[in-house]
Amino acid sequence: MRKRIVITTITLVIALIAATISCAEPTLTIMVPMRDGVKLATDVYLPEGEGTWPAILIRTPYGKSGVGGFATQANQRGYVFVSQDFRGRFDSEGVDYPVFLHGGWGEHQDGYDTVEWIAAQKWCDGKVGGVGISAPAIDLNMMAPSRPPHLVCQYVVVAFSSMYHQCVYQGGAFRKSLMEGWLNGNKFAPENLSLCRAHPDYDDFWKDFDCERVANRVNVPVMFLGGWYDIFCAGTINSFTTIQKNGDEGARGKCRLAMEAYGHGRSDDVVFPDNARPKFANPSNWLDWFDIWMKNDGEGIDEIPVVQYFVMGDPNDPDMPGNVWKTADDWPVPANVTPFYFISDGTLRLQSPKESDVSLSYKYDPKDPVPTLGGANLIITKGPKDQRPIENRPDVLLFTSDELKNPMEITGSVKVKLWASSGTATDTDFTAKLCDVYPDGRSILVLDGIICARHRNSMEKSELMEPGKIYEFEIDLWSTSLVFSSGHRIRVAISSSNSPRFEPNPNTGKPSGRYDETEVATNTIYLDAEHPSHILLPVVSR
Repeated sequence: MRKRIVITTITLVIALIAATISCAEPTLTIMVPMRDGVKLATDVYLPEGEGTWPAILIRTPYGKSGVGGFATQANQRGYVFVSQDFRGRFDSEGVDYPVFLHGGWGEHQDGYDTVEWIAAQKWCDGKVGGVGISAPAIDLNMMAPSRPPHLVCQYVVVAFSSMYHQCVYQGGAFRKSLMEGWLNGNKFAPENLSLCRAHPDYDDFWKDFDCERVANRVNVPVMFLGGWYDIFCAGTINSFTTIQKNGDEGARGKCRLAMEAYGHGRSDDVVFPDNARPKFANPSNWLDWFDIWMKNDGEGIDEIPVVQYFVMGDPNDPDMPGNVWKTADDWPVPANVTPFYFISDGTLRLQSPKESDVSLSYKYDPKDPVPTLGGANLIITKGPKDQRPIENRPDVLLFTSDELKNPMEITGSVKVKLWASSGTATDTDFTAKLCDVYPDGRSILVLDGIICARHRNSMEKSELMEPGKIYEFEIDLWSTSLVFSSGHRIRVAISSSNSPRFEPNPNTGKPSGRYDETEVATNTIYLDAEHPSHILLPVVSR
């Protein structure tokens, strides 16, 4: 039997590595002034001896003192390591709201100012790199477009590329458990949550958190690491594709992407084989990226595949394909985007429906939402959970394929095209889940997504529905790489809630969070020749 590992976050992997190393103590602790006079608490870890060295910076909202293990590793490889508290956090001055904005490319540019301060110190040789995991990685994505002259490269692990689309209002629906859990759990100022609530549309406020809009400004190579079940899966991929293709000369064509089978935390439900991890997809080798750019002027970059990704599969069937690492020269990889149609008898088929006037309806009650069970979550249950406990609800429609005769790999973006209406509601949500049904009956979650009806045409403005009118919706389930094994079935679940992952829509036309009144909506999914609702799967030829 092959050795197996639990799906886990790369954050945990790096933390475990760091925990095995004796932690350094900072050589210096300095209050570094920003352009507006606010001073940020900064720890500096110097290598032994005299000299000047390249430096690696991490800026964090979690406390600058928790990086001693990383500092030791960096010092041993000949790097200064610098750790800094975000503005308004721990020992730094100022206020912490809006979180992440102060490190961006706007009025305050704390990342830029810190990089340039480091480069000017007598112990630095003028080269500065950035490393970050989760929130510190987001800070790097925000900093890069400000173009600090002495920034050389970055190592970004699990981060959004657009705060509105991937963090706060996925599909226009408020990510309740993520935002409330993270902001309140880490004791951020309450103004942060209030600001998120005050901007339910993608307006000018959110454009200052959208790194994709300014990817052309990024001028340094970045290594991006992400996971298929991570809360920022789409952000990792979008960051890579936009900068790799549209970045400035110093970044374009020089970035790399590695995607694993993990989430933003631990999940024990599905265990994948512990196959050999490629060198630059292994977080224990994080310093190798800095060696290439800060010591060798880019020599060795051509030896790293542009894209490395783990193809998941049935871990209990070693004879089936899957559970392997693959490489590619670009993303997305070549695939045949194939529609699988929802049929009124509950099947999922390649043949489009021929009948007319076919539909299925259910009642969605915001006070009795479908409970979240797994997925790309942070605080609550996460990862590839078995969906059977919630699939028999009357407000969940299931569409399941026949058993597959041959394995089928999907790699890339997954979307659902849905024709739907609501009997009386002027606004509601529609959700979709993609599941891998095992021969023993387990219905394992692969991906899920949501669309708020008022944002069916644009995230920039709300358009209420006319009750009873049929509309076309697109639900973005983000991306994955998975082999559905022979004997497995493909399942799609359609509903209107997934709580508390997403805040239930009150069905009243009022913004989310307004529960002074709610309505029960009768929502209808159309499944006929004129309205062929379906899922689009990126099928890879084998």
